[in-house]
Amino acid sequence: MTGGQPASEEELAEVVRDAASRGRPLVIRGGGTRGIGAAVEGEALSVAGLTGISLYDPGALTLVARAGTPLAVVEAALAAEGQRLPFEPWDGRVLSGANGAPTVGGMVAVNASGPRRIQAGACRDSMLGVRFVDGTGAIVKNGGRVMKNVTGLDLVKLMAGSHGTLGVLTEVGFKVLPAPEATATLVFEGLDAGLAVEAMTAATGTPYEVTGAAHLPEAGATMLRIEGFAGSVAHRARTLAAALARFGAPGVVEGPGDWAAVRDGAGFAGRDGAVWRISVKPTDGLRVSAALPEAALAFDWAGGLVWALVGEGLDLRRALAGIPGHATLVRASEAAKARWGPFAPEPAPVAALAAGLRARFDPAGVLNPGRMGVREPATV
Repeated sequence: MTGGQPASEEELAEVVRDAASRGRPLVIRGGGTRGIGAAVEGEALSVAGLTGISLYDPGALTLVARAGTPLAVVEAALAAEGQRLPFEPWDGRVLSGANGAPTVGGMVAVNASGPRRIQAGACRDSMLGVRFVDGTGAIVKNGGRVMKNVTGLDLVKLMAGSHGTLGVLTEVGFKVLPAPEATATLVFEGLDAGLAVEAMTAATGTPYEVTGAAHLPEAGATMLRIEGFAGSVAHRARTLAAALARFGAPGVVEGPGDWAAVRDGAGFAGRDGAVWRISVKPTDGLRVSAALPEAALAFDWAGGLVWALVGEGLDLRRALAGIPGHATLVRASEAAKARWGPFAPEPAPVAALAAGLRARFDPAGVLNPGRMGVREPATV
């Protein structure tokens, strides 16, 4: 038995054991909506058969869902109770053009996190527990497998962003939070990148609990979001606007605003070129802008995340040499991915640790082999 769409965790474990015994690579598939990482050759293994919310306790702010559960199902269940996932996961379909539905497992596999990360943390920070099948076909729960060689590892955090190379997720538990009663966005018009980063840095340094800080140069807009109880939001919006008066008088948008577009890099959808997500210190966002004068940019996380649309022939990491951080190639042709590598080359000690983890959890090398492979040159 190899590949397919197992209907249970036990069936999935059997598939992986069989693949390992035969040395047959498996291509792990959730909703197939993001397309991050190098192409993998092998037999498709879908988690779409592992669906459903297995536990939801609104009073305890806890939800557990199987990996193949469409994210929309989880969000609808939470919304019915006035709750939400804190980390605002981005939707890869906007850039990839894929027709699938994002799943819980896929979201965790790429650690999908949106503008609220500056206040609520990333996907991994909201995870309470995981179940997964490792490359030997063993079922692992919350890192509780008793083996000396994994003692001390936080497997919950480790699985987030592992892109299916350490195990096939079957179930994930999250802490959730109440949805806000009101949302307001202050919008400053006409700020250049330098002033925008200064304004966003100033805003996030106030006690007014800014949950989103973005700058969209092409739209000429710098956006600051405040959420919470209606009275508190109104008060904090007024006070924050007064504190930032040196940047001009902002407009105020009530309700969700354009944050979904910021979250998903929507400004680059349908446009030719390679799309990168560049993670740096917020104060280095301006350095990124200066180093990429021909790029179309969008700033999130107060400048700590820069979306960049550039030509596929640009060696972006070399262009950003000397700026601490890392750059991920989110959308490009397979030729460009092969040339530049989807993920930045890791420092030797980190690469050795990562290789050791893959060897421990997937000794036969059958789980998404090469998905996170990188190419020279190494820079950002």
